[in-house]
This record gives sequence, C-alpha cells and structure tokens, in this order.
Amino acid sequence: MNRREFIKTTGLGLAALTLPSCHSIATDVAPDSVGKPVTEPKKPNIIFILSDDVGISDISCTGGDHFKTPHIDGLAQGGTRFEYCYSTPLCGPSRCQLLTGRYPFRTGLINNYSDNAIAPSREIMMPTVLKQAGYVTAQAGKWGQMALGPRAWGFDEFLGVKGSGKYWRDQVATYSHNGQINDLPEGKYLPDIMHDFVIDFINRNKDRPFYVYYAMVHVHGPIVRTPDSAPGSKDLYNDNIVYMDKLVGHLAQELERLHLREKTLIVFAGDNGTARFGIDRATIGGRHIHGMKGTMLEGGSRVPLIVNWPGTTPAGLVNRDLTDFSDFFPTLAELGGAQLPASTVIDGESLAEQIKGRKGKPREWVYVELNGNSYVRNDRYKLTNHGGLFDLRDAPFKEEPVSGDTTDAAAIAARKRLQAVLDQHPTAPGKAPPPGRQVRARQRRQRQGGTP
Repeated sequence: MNRREFIKTTGLGLAALTLPSCHSIATDVAPDSVGKPVTEPKKPNIIFILSDDVGISDISCTGGDHFKTPHIDGLAQGGTRFEYCYSTPLCGPSRCQLLTGRYPFRTGLINNYSDNAIAPSREIMMPTVLKQAGYVTAQAGKWGQMALGPRAWGFDEFLGVKGSGKYWRDQVATYSHNGQINDLPEGKYLPDIMHDFVIDFINRNKDRPFYVYYAMVHVHGPIVRTPDSAPGSKDLYNDNIVYMDKLVGHLAQELERLHLREKTLIVFAGDNGTARFGIDRATIGGRHIHGMKGTMLEGGSRVPLIVNWPGTTPAGLVNRDLTDFSDFFPTLAELGGAQLPASTVIDGESLAEQIKGRKGKPREWVYVELNGNSYVRNDRYKLTNHGGLFDLRDAPFKEEPVSGDTTDAAAIAARKRLQAVLDQHPTAPGKAPPPGRQVRARQRRQRQGGTP
C-alpha cells in the first residue's frame, strides 16, 4: 500500500483532532528535527507501567477534568506523550497484544476467556526477547486472562495475582512470589507489596540492564479504600487514582536516588478505556467521552501513553502519530538491542525513533479487535468489520456515521483504503463465555453493585 497515496486520499491530519495537552507542554517539534545531531544512548533499563482500566479522562495531563495526577503529569512534562494510542478494549487481549506484538486474530486470544489459546510453543513474549539481549526481567502485579504464569513466558521473577480487583485480605487471601504462595497479612495493602517487590528488584539489579513489566491493579473494580483514604471517604475512585499516581511518583524518586533516572525508560499506559466505576466522570473539557471499557468506541480503546527517558525523550513533546499496543514489542526490542523472532509475524511498528524525538515511520492506521468485532482507523475515518464507516473529526466525543451512499470523495476513498486493510486482517469469530464463567461474571457484577 502506497503510504503517500493513502494519506492523500483519506482526509484530515490528526492535528485537527487534538485534545487538551499536558499542563505547560510546549512543543510538537523534536529537538533534532532541524538536523541537529543526536547522541545515541546506550540500551536503557525499561519499566513498563500498565495501569488497569485507566482511560484518557482519568489522567489530568491527557485532559481529564476531575482528577489530579501530578507524578504522572511530571513524566509527561519531562518526556513525550503519545496522544493517539489504541489498545484492545479489554484487559486480556490488550495485555497479550502488548507482550507479543501480535493482533488477536493471530494469537487467538480474542477475549478474556480465551486465555488457553496461547502457549510458549506458539508465541514469544517480550521478556524472552530482552533476556537474549542481556536483560534481567520481572513482572509485578496483575497477571490475568493469559495462560500459565509469568515464568513460563520468560520472566526471571514475579510477584502478583491472577485476576483483578485484589487489594485487601478480604478480597484475596494469597499472592504468588516466584511460584511460592504467600498469605496476604491482615491490614496489608497488596499494591504496596507489589510496589515493594519492584523497588527491591531494581535495587538488586541496578548494575545490569533490567526490564520490569509493572501491571498495576489500580483502578480496576471493586473500588475500595486505599491506605490513604479518609474514614468514610465518599470518593474512593479518586482515592485510587491518587494512590496509583503516588506509587508512580515513588518509583521515579527511587530511580533518582539510585542515579538510574537517565538510564531508565519509563512507559506509562492504560490497558483499556475507563470502566463503569469512573464513567460518570469520563469527561474532557466538559464533554463526555464516547464509549467505555469493553466497547468498540474511542472510549474503549484510546488510552494514555507517556514515555519518559531523561536526556533521550524530548521534554514536553506531544506526539500525534497513531500507535497501538502491538507497537510496544518491536519498540522495546529495538531500544534494548534485541532481535525480533525471525519466524513470527509481528504486527507492530517500532516507535524507537519517535521516542528519541525523530520522525520515524508513522503508522497510517491502527487495528482494534475484540471477540468477533474489529475496526481499522486512520487519521479521520474508522471502518468496522460490519461495514460501518465513521467520521472521527469530533472524536473521542462523537463518532459520526457516514452514509453508505455518500458522495464525499474523501469518505469514499477512505472506505476503499480501510477495507483493503481489513481484508488483510481477518477478524477471528467471536465466542460466547463458557456457562460457568457467565455465572461467575453475573455473581461478580452483583457483588460489585452492578446489574445482574
């Protein structure tokens, strides 16, 4: 597909679709974009922070109206924020795509109950690739909706739980540390134990390159008190956002204390859009986001993405290239000096050059798939696998249907081009959850105060 022709025929650029940027963020021009030489950095330590059910309206620097996240904002102010990052709108498939660089129709992990579709004999995850480049690897936090455990996929160490919504002893009695089952002491907050593990791992491995996949449990429901919640707090959702932000700040402070800050790349992203617990405040500039977690709308898939590597990522840059979760695999492999698996189709495009402030090779489209539904989106239009074409000039607040008999030349050309992409990405058929999982899901919604 001719990229120049594609861009020419599919409409407006992303600059016409922007949201409010981070406080005092200054520029979209990279420091080296006028030809100044850039010193190539050595391979970095890598910490990938994946927040749970955190959409763009939950973070203040991505435009959220209701929440203050100064430490995450600080990462954006000192690094680069990617404004158009797209995930699968549900945690299991999004995490699999992140760790393998492959779309759901390739791996078979198309929903939260197809975890056994993947196996190490068929898929290669990021830690295996980075270990071959000399990294020591660790996973902390949530490991759910994917087969086996972190060690089976190449992580040297891990501490966490399978599944979501695990904070206190009455919600989870045990956690796993390198395969050993430990009792969660009464009064201990599991996110603190996970965080302490990350800090300990970094201290023990500060003299060698490390990769930490830090899958935070905030802010997945049920939304319960944090150690900092005031007695009788009436805004536990905000308490959880604030606590998550505090942990991110503590991590950055520890890297500073160890003199590792300029040697460490921090990536912060949400795994999918905001869930129902926060949807009433999912607004930017007073306008409500269209869609939420689990939907094939902007609010389901468009997530925060911040990259911070002092001395390498331009400070205060807002990058408006399209990106999706398959891009992380080739990006981290390139930055870490690792070889991609030769016999495996990797769907992602490396963002390494953009992270360094250069132009790179921007995507012309992103692909999103969940349980039999999919769409491909370019800078203005979105086409679903059911044939619906939508104009996204007012996204993420509105997705305007385009009539099938439109005479608009740009829309007609976009449909043709986007259909060609869908033809190359055969959406896997959707599957209904097993009966036992349907019952458990209904019981969980009832316990959490949702509809049966």
